[in-house]
Amino acid sequence: MKHPHGFTLIELMIVLVIMGILAMVAAGYFGDSVIKANRTEARSALTTAAGSLEKCRSLYGAYNSARCNVAFPLVTDSNYYSISAALDNTTFSLTATPVAGETQAKDASCNTLTLGNTRIKGATGSATSECW
Repeated sequence: MKHPHGFTLIELMIVLVIMGILAMVAAGYFGDSVIKANRTEARSALTTAAGSLEKCRSLYGAYNSARCNVAFPLVTDSNYYSISAALDNTTFSLTATPVAGETQAKDASCNTLTLGNTRIKGATGSATSECW
């Protein structure tokens, strides 16, 4: 009796199913990593905007001076976040909100990030301790 060489169709199908399951698991982890990495853009934009507002206060005596050239809302470079501000003479609060329809809109862990003039960092979402 001859022993057949090669694989049966069932063996090939089992291997393909296993590869598909592994690919789905890997894609889930990769997607989460991309979302976490994109939060860096929001943190950077908030920090940059806060620095610009501090410069305005030191030059003109108020965060909301008409002579400041910081206009809100801002959109980050990759269009993932919109930065809004609540300003008065002596305080400010910046908020980064994901742009609807973009990748970051799926970020349930960190819905929004905030930064105030006292440098207190905040966030909303299901895992706010991971946001900053």
